[in-house]
Amino acid sequence: MNPSDWLDTGCQPPQRLPGAVDAALAYLGHALGHLLYIRWTLTTLKRGCPSLSDAKREHPAVFALLLEHDAAIEYWERGRLRVVPEAAAPSAATVLGRTLRQHRRRFRPAVPDEPPEGGCTTPAVPHSRDLAPLPTGVEPAWLARAGRFANPLPLTNTLGVADDAQAARLFLRERASHSPHTLRAYLSELRRLVAWCRREGLGPFSDLTRQDLIAYRDTLQAPRQDAAGHVTRPAPASVSRALAAVSSLFAWWHRMGYLTVNPAEGLAAGRRAGTTWTPVRFLSAAALTHCDAVAAGEPLPEVPGVLWMRRRAIWALYRYGGVRLAELVWNEERALPHVDVDAARQWTLHVLGKGQRLRAIPLPAVCLPALREYRCAMGLRADPPAEERLPLIHSERGRALGSSGLYDEVRALFGLAATRVPAEDRAMRAALERASTHWLRHGYARTLVVDHGVPLPVAQVLLGHASVQTTAAYARTGQAEARAFVEGSFPNTA
Repeated sequence: MNPSDWLDTGCQPPQRLPGAVDAALAYLGHALGHLLYIRWTLTTLKRGCPSLSDAKREHPAVFALLLEHDAAIEYWERGRLRVVPEAAAPSAATVLGRTLRQHRRRFRPAVPDEPPEGGCTTPAVPHSRDLAPLPTGVEPAWLARAGRFANPLPLTNTLGVADDAQAARLFLRERASHSPHTLRAYLSELRRLVAWCRREGLGPFSDLTRQDLIAYRDTLQAPRQDAAGHVTRPAPASVSRALAAVSSLFAWWHRMGYLTVNPAEGLAAGRRAGTTWTPVRFLSAAALTHCDAVAAGEPLPEVPGVLWMRRRAIWALYRYGGVRLAELVWNEERALPHVDVDAARQWTLHVLGKGQRLRAIPLPAVCLPALREYRCAMGLRADPPAEERLPLIHSERGRALGSSGLYDEVRALFGLAATRVPAEDRAMRAALERASTHWLRHGYARTLVVDHGVPLPVAQVLLGHASVQTTAAYARTGQAEARAFVEGSFPNTA
C-alpha cells in the first residue's frame, strides 16, 4: 500500500500521510497518542537508557526477548502493545493497514479529483474566506458538482455557490460550527449518505429525488444480519437522528435558495413523536464491578507500568466523571479540562461540554488514588496545584492524548476484562466486547438517577444535558425500582 494515498481528515485542512511506511507509522503514532511499531535491538534499547539495568526496568518484556533473539518487534494490536520476536511479528505495512482500517472514521483513502458535472453551469463566486476554515470531511471531490435541483440563478441562490461541496461547507459552518459534537454527528450522517449514494450509483445530493431519499430511509430501517446469522434491527432513535440530519441539510439548502425544491420535506416527520429516547447501552452492576477489579489488579506482563497507570487513570475519569469522550481531550486555548483541589484535597473536574458550556464535576474519592498514582509516575505532584495548566492525560511522547488514544485505552480495559469473564457468562463477555466510553457515561447517569435518586436538576447539571427531559430518560430505565414503589404503595394484605 502507498500511505500517501490516505487522508487524515482529523486536521484542518485534511492532509495526506507521508509516503514511507515508517514515516506514516510515526505520524499515526503522534496523531493517536501511542506507539504503533518499533524494532528493538540491544543497541537501540541501550541508546534510550543510561544503563542496561534502566533498560530492563523500563522495558522488561523487550529486554527479556532480546536475551534470546537478535531483534524484537513492539507493535499495537487490539488496544495494547505486544512484544514478539521479529520472526513472529507482522510487517510494518500490515500494522499500518490494520490501524488505518481501525480508525477509518478519521483516515480515509484520498479520492481523485472529478470534473464538475450536472445541471448547474452558471458560475457563482464562492466566498473563499468563509469556506476555507471548515472542510466538509465528506469527500469534497465527490460533492464538487451540482444536480438537477441545484439553482443556477445567482439572483435567488443566496449562498452564491455552484456545487454541493461548497454548499455543504456553508451548512456545516452555519449549523454545526459552534459545537464539535454536533459537527461530528452531522459529518457522520453525511458520510453515511455519501456511501449509500455510491453503492446505488446516485448523487450528488442536489440530484436526489424524494423516491431516492425514501429508499435511503428504508435502508436505514432495514434489519441487519451479521456473520453468525443473527438479525438485529436498528434503534429507532438512531434512525431518527440520521433522518433529522439529512432533512436539516436539504431544508436549509432550500431556504437559502441553493435548491429549487426540497425532496426531503416531511422525511423525518413523525419519527421522533412515536419514539421516546431511552438509553439502552448499559453494563450491569456486576460487569462494572468486574471491570473495576480488573483496573485495580495487576497489569499484563507486556504492558509497561506507566501505561497501565495511565489506563487506570483514564478509566477512573470516565467511570466516575460521567464525561463524554471528547470532553477529556485537551483544549490548549482554554486550558481544559483541568482539576481544582480544595483544602480537603477533594478534586473538581472542569470540562467544556456541548454548546461550549463549562461544567464542574465533583470527583468521588474512590477514583482519586488511580489519578494521583499516574501523576506521580509522570513526575508531577499528587494533587494538581492551582496554577497548573497541563493536559490531564499524556501520550507516550509527552503530548496530550487525543480522542482516539483515550477511546483505545478504555476499549483495551474492556477487552482485558472480557477475557477474564468466566466462560459460562457469555452475556457479560459479549457486553464488554461491545462497550465503549459512552457506556460508562450511561452507567454514571443511571447510578445517579436510578440507584441513588439524585434530583433530576442536579443530575442534569452533572451530566451537562441541555434539557432535563434527557436526564429523565434514565429514570425510565429503572423498572425494578418502579415496581418496588408500586408494590410498596399497594401492599398485599391477604
